[in-house]
Amino acid sequence: MKYKKIFIILLLVFISYSCDRNEEPPPAVAPNVSVYITKSSDVPIYQEYIGETLGYKDIDIAARTEGFLEAIHFDEGSQVTEGELLYTIESQQYQANVAEKMSNLAAQQTLLANAKSDLGRYEPLVKENAISEIEYDSAKTRYEATQSSVEAAEASLEAAEIQLSYTTIYSPIDGIIGKTKAKVGDLVGSSPSNQVLNTVSSVDPILVQFFITETQYLYFARKYKGFEAEEKKAYLRLILSDGTTYEHMGQGDFIDRSVDTTTGAFLVQASFPNPDDLLRPGQFARIIAEIENIKDGILVPQRCVSELQGTFSVFVVDENNKVQNRQITTGPKVGSFWLIRSGLQPGERIIYEGIQVVKEGAVVNPTVKEIKLPNLEEYNPEES
Repeated sequence: MKYKKIFIILLLVFISYSCDRNEEPPPAVAPNVSVYITKSSDVPIYQEYIGETLGYKDIDIAARTEGFLEAIHFDEGSQVTEGELLYTIESQQYQANVAEKMSNLAAQQTLLANAKSDLGRYEPLVKENAISEIEYDSAKTRYEATQSSVEAAEASLEAAEIQLSYTTIYSPIDGIIGKTKAKVGDLVGSSPSNQVLNTVSSVDPILVQFFITETQYLYFARKYKGFEAEEKKAYLRLILSDGTTYEHMGQGDFIDRSVDTTTGAFLVQASFPNPDDLLRPGQFARIIAEIENIKDGILVPQRCVSELQGTFSVFVVDENNKVQNRQITTGPKVGSFWLIRSGLQPGERIIYEGIQVVKEGAVVNPTVKEIKLPNLEEYNPEES
């Protein structure tokens, strides 16, 4: 009897356990996710290049005659004007040479006057046969020879005056002058130590030179036709070394005639207005060029995009709140966003937060996440 009761109890427990297992589990709760709604807009694509600034004119100042530097007439690093006196080289020997040449010219001019007077007296005499033809011809020859001597003396004097003029050096342009490379008392203008004394730079506009690849050259050549047409000018931005964007836009001037075969790159020159002389030659420059403008492009936050072995995908939430894993093709990054080349349409909902807790076919409870797009009108180096 005792064993019979135990058997009945065990049977009831087994039946109760079996009934519990046949009950359906409670329905799963849809996970909460935040979604970003895709929008279309024109998306400019920028390319950055590294370059260096140059003066619009960088003119080296060098001594054209030998001598000891006598005086410096400017403040280093200051603005100078065209025709302003910069350097003086000792000129005594050149002044003496000019004086000697002037004296020689005066002597030759006196001889010329005498020869002209003799010729004038001989002309009527030869007509009257008072003197021989030989005497007249001799006087004429002497006059012509003296004429040539005067011309030679004038040329010699002019050369001496030119040499004297080289002892004063003037600025050839308006611009900023640099640090002098010669001091008072230095011998300048002598070979082989005929060094550059200084450089004057005109900096408005300022030039920037940088290099582009051959592929990029082909793109620019097709788009801008070599910067020839005004309506197709390539307008550029300049990022300064402190990370700020220069306030004035620049434009491409030219692409060099040939590619550098060692690097496969083309030299490009651009110019930027520099009314405040903020930019100086030799500065580091980052050039930003708009190389493409995507019409009706779609940008999505980078955190929405998953990558597996080079394949990119996003989780799309359909009208029934069901999750679909969608493969996409990405373009370049724009700030903290990806440009989507294909795979998405405007107005679709993609999961922004909660990617880790969803899978294909799952039903979710979405809430819209408002995310501000980057400023597409201006390149922001901090976002790239």
